[in-house]
Amino acid sequence: MSTLITNIAELMTQDLEHRVLKDAAVVIEGERISWIGAAADAPAADDAVDAGGRAMLPGWVDSHTHLLFAGDRTAEFEARMAGESYSAGGIAVTMNATRATSDFDLTRLALGRVAEAVSQGTTYIETKTGYGLDIEHEARSARIASTIADQVTYLGAHLVPAGQDPDAYTDLASGPMLAAVRPYVQWADVFCEDGAFDAEQSRRVLLACRDAGLGLRVHGNQLGEGPGVQLAVELEAASVDHVNYLADKDVDALTGTWAGWDATTGTGRRGTVATCLPACDLSTRQPLAPARELLDAGVQVALASNCNPGTSYTSSMAFCVTTAVLQMRLSVHEAVRAATYGGALALHKDKGNDVDGERAVGSIAVGHRADLHLLNAPSATHLAYRPGMPLTYAVWRAGARAR
Repeated sequence: MSTLITNIAELMTQDLEHRVLKDAAVVIEGERISWIGAAADAPAADDAVDAGGRAMLPGWVDSHTHLLFAGDRTAEFEARMAGESYSAGGIAVTMNATRATSDFDLTRLALGRVAEAVSQGTTYIETKTGYGLDIEHEARSARIASTIADQVTYLGAHLVPAGQDPDAYTDLASGPMLAAVRPYVQWADVFCEDGAFDAEQSRRVLLACRDAGLGLRVHGNQLGEGPGVQLAVELEAASVDHVNYLADKDVDALTGTWAGWDATTGTGRRGTVATCLPACDLSTRQPLAPARELLDAGVQVALASNCNPGTSYTSSMAFCVTTAVLQMRLSVHEAVRAATYGGALALHKDKGNDVDGERAVGSIAVGHRADLHLLNAPSATHLAYRPGMPLTYAVWRAGARAR
């Protein structure tokens, strides 16, 4: 079946040409986009949808979430709003609740969060383990996560559980625990931060995961200047996430990773994406990540929700885009690009074609996966112009109408 979506007032493709088409149309065939162009030139299709003069974007690509959890941390949030500083210790609260929850209920809760995200325009989702923190429960989390998300990241190195020796736990996360989760995951991550894992422990985990064939990501520089960015660059990680506190050397290091990348053709080696998590920054009252400085320096930036129970209990990518425009000084086009194509870059899903069967996400182009987000507004500018308003009108995920 083919579907023509026509009468699109503004089509923001976020492809390599950064096109914004007016009075446009898109044709979907199965899971893929088969045609885009002017509505007046659109070919016939089996079905037709009138977009009613609304704006269309690629579906959001949420490249950093923690959707697999149970329990509640509102007390921690209230304490933080009353002036207490954030520390990683609250992870243990979620760990205990998650371990005590059945497979059925853990899956049900996660699927509910995915449904919330999709209803707001998110069409491609990464999620992490990290609330099991022993072999049995990390493997269970990885297995369940592989059924509810598009990509799964192993985060056994999220926190050292209370009463355990940090080096012994690092060995566990680098060895038996890694082996247990390996069939279900594509990436590995580590919380390289004071109160979690230091640089050497983080390196040990990441090197073991790389040797096991996993791509690498890093939680870094969230609570202060630290080694996370430098470690991510050293190990050629796909992304370093949070990046609230950056020294000049950190910005320079990230910039250098993109020296061999041609942004106009998408060729060359991808560098390390700087993933900014503005909803988390607001919830923890940290300074917003310097996305403007990073973009101006030539670093590729992604926006993600960091949906989790302690520091960012939202899956609203629109909220992140709005914050990036109103408070981080990105243009609407830059913010939408970071929340779509930027996330695809961070997950290595920016490329794909009909030949190899892989379909790119995060942009609207022929051959890419048909992940589309139709706004109840005539332009994407309304995401920032009308902050907080529910602007998602329709969603297609892999060609199927999801809302």
